[in-house]
Amino acid sequence: MRAGRHGLASFVIGFAAFAGGLAWQRGTAPPRASDPDAARIESEVLVELNRARANPSAFAQDIEQLVPLYDGTLLHRPGWTIPERTIEGVTAARSAILALRATHPVGPLTLSAGLSRAARDQVMDQSRTGAVGHTGSDGSSVTDRVMRYGVWHGTVNESIDYGLDPTGRDVVLSLLIDDGVPDRGHRANLLDPAVHLAGIACGTHPRFKRMCVIDLAAGFTPK
Repeated sequence: MRAGRHGLASFVIGFAAFAGGLAWQRGTAPPRASDPDAARIESEVLVELNRARANPSAFAQDIEQLVPLYDGTLLHRPGWTIPERTIEGVTAARSAILALRATHPVGPLTLSAGLSRAARDQVMDQSRTGAVGHTGSDGSSVTDRVMRYGVWHGTVNESIDYGLDPTGRDVVLSLLIDDGVPDRGHRANLLDPAVHLAGIACGTHPRFKRMCVIDLAAGFTPK
């Protein structure tokens, strides 16, 4: 399951929902929602994001490998013990393949500690509340959470993936396929040539087992 987005002014935020941010003391290590695989997945997400941005056509081949694994709306991913239930079936995957083939390479993303803290706030809160979406239980938006740790410049967007996704590659594949999101907003977010910095946080979710939040910005000045 993915949380979608709409464009507003000079930044991008998601559909309003029910979850939220929980700040921690600056200068301390960010806490994690209890998921022993979170650090590994976060690292893999950055690698796979940059692989997709550097060579979108090559990444499209990864999605092509999934096409024969669809059975109606069920996707039998390699290594998964149960199939993933999708909304659109193979249609979304084929849309992603065409889009990636038509996308020019864009620059790599550099990990930002401040943006990662903002992403972690949303993970920590939703791991407690079981909510989904981009609005915090305290009413915070992605920009509110980012501004706890610094000032963003140019543009900022947030993408959230909910589900089993046991690897960073699975997370990025899911967001690029963007099943059930009519405007394919996550795909646009991840391939946006205007963004250069990434904040990534993953953790547990009581309804969907796991979630990953990706906050991207053109620039960011930490406090």
